[in-house]
Amino acid sequence: MDQATADELEAAIPHVLAAPASDGPVHLLCTRPARNQRVFQQSLALSRMHGVEGDFEMREPWLKLGDGRADPRIQVSILPLRVLDLVWRDREAMAYPGDTIIADLNTSEDNLPNDCLIRVGTAVLRVSDIWNRGCAKWRARYGNDAYAWSSNAANKALRLRGILCAIEQDGTVAVGDVISKL
Repeated sequence: MDQATADELEAAIPHVLAAPASDGPVHLLCTRPARNQRVFQQSLALSRMHGVEGDFEMREPWLKLGDGRADPRIQVSILPLRVLDLVWRDREAMAYPGDTIIADLNTSEDNLPNDCLIRVGTAVLRVSDIWNRGCAKWRARYGNDAYAWSSNAANKALRLRGILCAIEQDGTVAVGDVISKL
């Protein structure tokens, strides 16, 4: 399988960080109705109460609050388009990572610090303090080098695996909308 190498990934960091700081266009939207299922959409409804309409994450969350409810800080995941293009090389044979939104956006902490607000279509999201560093599925799909690159503590502030967000204001997002800092 054609996977990005450590050298390719390291060399791509300046390109990834050169993405727009604000007004980055949304290129792809995805819901996961069940584990390992992907449905690409032209628009998505986002709500504080239910998360991403049609997505299983709030029904079966990987992170819960003390009372057992889904932690709202993981309602939406945004992956930079430039990272997706680096790792998702064989789009027919490799599974899509499952992120809700793919946008050409710099998601680094310097650009989008924890708790900052961003407008996504008509919705408003709060950038989470939870580090989205990748998981076993990221490693299995895109390789050890991609996992090491995104989960390396030295790269933590770069947020190469993207950001997680809580929905602050209900709304909709469509392909072609932009993500803007508020």
